[in-house]
Formats: sequence, C-alpha cells, structure tokens
Amino acid sequence: MTSLTTFYLSRLIGCKLFDARENVLGIILDVYVQLPMNNTEIDKAQRPKIIGFYIKQQKRHLNVTLTNVQIVKFNTHYKVQCQGMIEVSPDTLSSTFLLKETILDKQIVDINGRKLVRVNDVRMVALSSGAFVVAVDVGLEGLLRRIGIHPLIKTILQLFGGKTPSKFILWDDVEAIDFATLNIKLNTPFTKLNTLHPSDLADIIEDLGKDSKTSVFSSLDEETAADVLEELEAKEQVHIIESLSIEKAADVLEKMPANEAADLMDNLEDEKAQQLLEEMESEASEEVRDLLEYPDSTVGSLMTTNILTFQETQTVADVVEFIKTEQPEMESLYTLFVVDEHNRLSGTFTMRDLLIESPDTSLTEIMNLNTNQVNDYDRLDSLSEIISKYNLLAVPVTNGNEELEGMVVVDDVVDDLLGKRRTM
Repeated sequence: MTSLTTFYLSRLIGCKLFDARENVLGIILDVYVQLPMNNTEIDKAQRPKIIGFYIKQQKRHLNVTLTNVQIVKFNTHYKVQCQGMIEVSPDTLSSTFLLKETILDKQIVDINGRKLVRVNDVRMVALSSGAFVVAVDVGLEGLLRRIGIHPLIKTILQLFGGKTPSKFILWDDVEAIDFATLNIKLNTPFTKLNTLHPSDLADIIEDLGKDSKTSVFSSLDEETAADVLEELEAKEQVHIIESLSIEKAADVLEKMPANEAADLMDNLEDEKAQQLLEEMESEASEEVRDLLEYPDSTVGSLMTTNILTFQETQTVADVVEFIKTEQPEMESLYTLFVVDEHNRLSGTFTMRDLLIESPDTSLTEIMNLNTNQVNDYDRLDSLSEIISKYNLLAVPVTNGNEELEGMVVVDDVVDDLLGKRRTM
C-alpha cells in the first residue's frame, strides 16, 4: 500500500471508510469543502479545503468529520482510514458545499482559456495543514478514470507509443458557476469573471443554462454588465433584461451608450421598454427616446450621441485637460468636433492632431473643414461609401438645422453590414 499525497475525487467516491481497527464505518458518497470566506483568505489562496464527508452507514446517511485521515492506494483502489469519526449537523456545514454534487460533471469557467468546460474529475492534495482541492480535470484521462477503464486504455495505448490526453486547470483559474445556486455567502462572488474581456464574458454567458446566465450577469458590476450586454446577441440581451428587475435593468442600461440601449429596447415589448425608460434617469432616458424615433433604415438609428464637442476659442491644452479629467470611452475619441455657439458643426480633429501640435494651438488652426457630414434621416447605405472613400473612423451626423446630433462609428457600420443589427 502507498500513502497518497495527491488523489482524485472520482476514486474517493464509493470507497469504504475504515477506523483504526479495520471496522467499516460507511461508504463515502461526497466530500464537503469550504472556500476562503473573507478577503484576506481570498488574497492568500483560492483552494477549497476538505472539512467533512457525506457517507452512507447501512441505511443511514450521515454528515461527518474525521480525525487523522489517511488515504492509501491498494492495487488500483483507494482505502480511507481514520482514527475517529464525529457526526455533525447540517448547520455546522452551512458555509460549505459538496464537491461531487457541485463540481463534478458541471460547467465551470476556465479563466485562462476564457471558455466553459465540463469537469470530469477533481484533483486534491494532502498537506500537513489539511487536504485541499488543487485542480479540475477536463481531459479524456479524467473521463476514463471516472468510468474505471483508464488503466486498460493506458496499457493499450502504451503498446502503440501513445498516451491518454490529460488536461488540468488549476483551481486558481476556475470559476464555478453553480455556486450561484448554493446558500454560500461569498464576499466576492464570481470575482475572477471580472478579469475577463466583455466579449469573452458574453460568449461564456451565452453558453450557460437559463438560470446561470442571470446569476452570472447579476453578479457583475454595472459598468462591466453594460459592456457585456453590448456584446451579447439580440435574443440573449432580451432574455437578460427580462430576467432582471426593472430597477437593475435600468441601472445597467444607463451605463450603455444611448444607441446601444435604443437598439436593445427596440427588441423588447413596448410595455417593458416604457417601464425601463420611466425608471432610467431623465437625461439617459431622453437620449434613448430620441434615438428610438428614427426608422431602422436611417442614419439616426445607428448614431451614437456619445460625442465630444469643443468651441472654436479653445486650445489643444484645453482639450487634453478635458480628456484627462473626464476619461471618456475610446469610441468617443475616434473623432472630436468643433461647434459654434448654435451647436452647428464647424470642423473636426483627431487625437493625432492633439499629439503633434503645441498646447497653445487654437482648434481653428488644426480642425478639418471638410467634415463629410450626413443627415440623421439619410439612408444607411450612404455611410459605407463615405467611410470607405475617406478612410474615416466616424462620420458626424447633423439634423435639418445643421446642428450636430452625434456620429456613426465604423464599428457599427461594419456590424450593420454583417447583419448583426435589425436595420434594413
């Protein structure tokens, strides 16, 4: 027999539990583990610690803790032995979760791989301070181990110079989605998901089950949630918004660019959209209402009102200081606009212009007078030709009174051409 320092959940489940005198105490059905429960512990380690077992003893099912546990390998099987066993109440284990029930065969997020994977097995390690979960097995080897044919397949493959593929993900790189369904009160639920790019998060959420989508999305801060919502497919956007409370949905929509929020609301039932508009802050709501007035086939339906405008009397230094202070979204920096006292478009300039000119240079000296502007009620098909011909990142949009209303950015034009929007 060999005393094990590393072992697998799949081979632990179903093992007989012995006392020091070789009496059978029961059969292991699952393992209770506990996550770090405060910020200090989370900073130190993310690995769950084994603190108890769920066993079957004759016709009874017990929650127990063990003393002086030893796991040994006997031939191809595990043997679990302890000095003592104490039955505990479920309340004692309220801050824990069952490893097999929660993790095995469930979907988790591989943070490094930025994708959902299914857990085939769980790897654990025994240290002087206790036993801990260190990794999940998402490879073929874990699956073969589960069904008990890994040694046979391994032997056959070795005859041909091959081996069974294995793939482990360290627990530090795992986010377990199903924690949302448990009564575990974590200070930082789904903390690791916030490290992912919104596009990756959107892909992951789209692959989740219906209930998990809402749980994961609801755990995000409003800024991240708004960025993720923009990246979701239209039907997923509708599902998420309809699954949230009116208050929560309105808070997220307020963080989105008005044109993105308007596109989303265009896919909702009129009553739902009206409730959200009434719940949103008046300024954000008014912007969205204005955009919703435009027919889908017009420039206004694709326009963003998130633009930066400056006066002719301002200098390069004034603009740079404003940008440093306000820290606007990257999209609003594609093109910057100079307007007169009546908000009529005088010219445009770029970030490059700001970088190469001296701070005291007037905007009138660097602005481009050829603005290539379009009207908010022009047809959408006029945009692609202008952007292509003049190699623009954004096109200014004016109304019938020549007042600047917003701009259309190249990203949205490309999305429209690829059919990602409902425009015609």
